[in-house]
Amino acid sequence: DLSDRAIAPGSARVICARTRSSVREIMHSTLVAKNVMRASCKKLSRRMSTIPNLETMPKTTVSRLSNGMRVASEPCAGNTVTVGVWVDTGSRYETEENNGVAHFLEHMFFKGTKNRTQTALEKEIENMGGHLNAYTSREQTVFFARVFKEDTGKAMDILADILQNSNFDQNLIDREKSTILREMQEVESQIEEVVFDNLHATAYRGCSLGRTILGPAENINKMDQAMIKDYVDTHYTAPRMAVIGAGAIDHNELVKLADTHFGNVPTEGKKPAVFEKAIYTGSEIRERYDDMPEAHIAYALPIGGWTDPDTFPFLVMQNMIGMWAETMPGGQYSRVPLIAKSAKLRMAKKIHAFCTQYSDTGLFGVYAVGEPQALDDLMYNVQGAVTDFAYDVDETLLEQAKKAMIIQYLGVADGSTQVCEEVGRQILSYGRRIHPVETVARIQAVDAAAIKAAASKFLYDQCHALASIGPTHEMKDYVQMRRGTYRLDC
Repeated sequence: DLSDRAIAPGSARVICARTRSSVREIMHSTLVAKNVMRASCKKLSRRMSTIPNLETMPKTTVSRLSNGMRVASEPCAGNTVTVGVWVDTGSRYETEENNGVAHFLEHMFFKGTKNRTQTALEKEIENMGGHLNAYTSREQTVFFARVFKEDTGKAMDILADILQNSNFDQNLIDREKSTILREMQEVESQIEEVVFDNLHATAYRGCSLGRTILGPAENINKMDQAMIKDYVDTHYTAPRMAVIGAGAIDHNELVKLADTHFGNVPTEGKKPAVFEKAIYTGSEIRERYDDMPEAHIAYALPIGGWTDPDTFPFLVMQNMIGMWAETMPGGQYSRVPLIAKSAKLRMAKKIHAFCTQYSDTGLFGVYAVGEPQALDDLMYNVQGAVTDFAYDVDETLLEQAKKAMIIQYLGVADGSTQVCEEVGRQILSYGRRIHPVETVARIQAVDAAAIKAAASKFLYDQCHALASIGPTHEMKDYVQMRRGTYRLDC
C-alpha cells in the first residue's frame, strides 16, 4: 500500500531532477544521432552530385593476338600510362610439393635477365621516373609499370624481358630464400593475415585454395631452378595471359607493342595446367592463447564465385554491414545493429565485413576483434548480422550502401593504375570488361527481395567456417554456433 510508505523529504525532487537529467541525455543522444545521420546523408548527396555522366565514360577495347593472348586498353585523362601483364595463375594452381613457387617466381623476375642486370633494370625504371611492381594472389599473378606516355614502349620492353628472359640462376634462388622467409615472418606477425589464411585452410581443407600464397618454409628451402622453370613452362602461355593498358594510350599502338614483344609466347605449355576444384567444408581452426588481450575471429559462409548471379547482392550486403573500429566516432549511432551494439556495449574493438570471391566459390562473413569476456555476445550479434539478411532488410541502409558502393567504385576508376588493375582482373575473371554503366545498373538493381533471396540460398542454415586466434575460451563450440545460422536465440 503506497499510502503506508514513508517518503523522505526532498526525495521526490531528487527523482524528478534525475529524470529530467536522463531525459536531457536521451534528447541529446537522439539529436546527435540525427545530426550524424543528416551529415552522412548530405555527404553522400554531395558525392553523388559529382558523379560524371556514365554514358560518356571511356570504353575498353579488346583484341587478341594470333597466339591467343588478349590485349585490352582503356583511355584515361592525364599524361601517364599503366601497362601490365595479367596471368591466369597463382597459388591455387600449385601442388602440395611446389606450394609457394608462384610467389617465389614473382621475386625472381626482378633479379635480372639475359639483357639486363638487376641494377640496370632498377636504374632504367628510375631514370624514366616510372614505377614497376608485381603481386601474386591465389588465382592471378600481375606485373605492371606506370610511366609517362612517351615511355610506353620502354615499359613494354622491360615487362617482356623480365617475363621471358629472366635468369633463374641457382645462386640467386638460394639468396632469395632468406628474403622470402623474412617476409613470411612479417606476415605471421600480422594476426589478421594469419586468421584469414587459417580461414581458407579450414574452409577449403585438402584443396589447393586452402594453401597459403607464400607456401610452407620447407618448400621455400627446397626451391630450385627446375621447379621454377617447370612452373613457367606450364602456366605462362599466351591464352592465360593478357596485356592491359590504361591512361594516355592508343589501342592500336598497344596491340603492335604486344605483338612485337609477346607474339612468340607459346600457345600451349609443356604440360597442361591443373585446376583443382574447390570443395568447401564447414569447420573451424581455433588457436587459443589466453595471454593475448583480444581475440581475432573470422566467421564466414560459402557463396558463389565471380560470375554467380548473386555476386552484387553480396557486395551490397558487405557494404550494409560495413566496417568500424573503436577509434572511429559515432559508432553508437550507426544504423547497423552490430556496429551500434559493439560501440555501446564495447563488445568489439574492430569489425569489418568481407566478401572474398574466386572463379568458382567465395566466402562472405565478418572479421571481428574483441575482448574475451564479450565474445559470447559478440559472436551472437555477428551471426545475427549475417543471418538477419534472410529475414529482414533495412531499406534505408540498403539505399545508403548502394550509393556508397557507386561512389567507391567510381573513385577507384579514377587513375590509370586503378583502371588498369580493374580491367585486368575483369578480363581474367569474366572474360570481358564490365563498363561502369553496367556496374552501376547492377548495383542499383539490388533490392530487398534480391538480398533476401541470396541470403536464404547461401547464408540460411549452412555450416560455417571459423578461424580464431587469442583468448577464445568464452566462445561457444562449433555445434552451438551452428544453430545461429537458422535461429537467433541460440
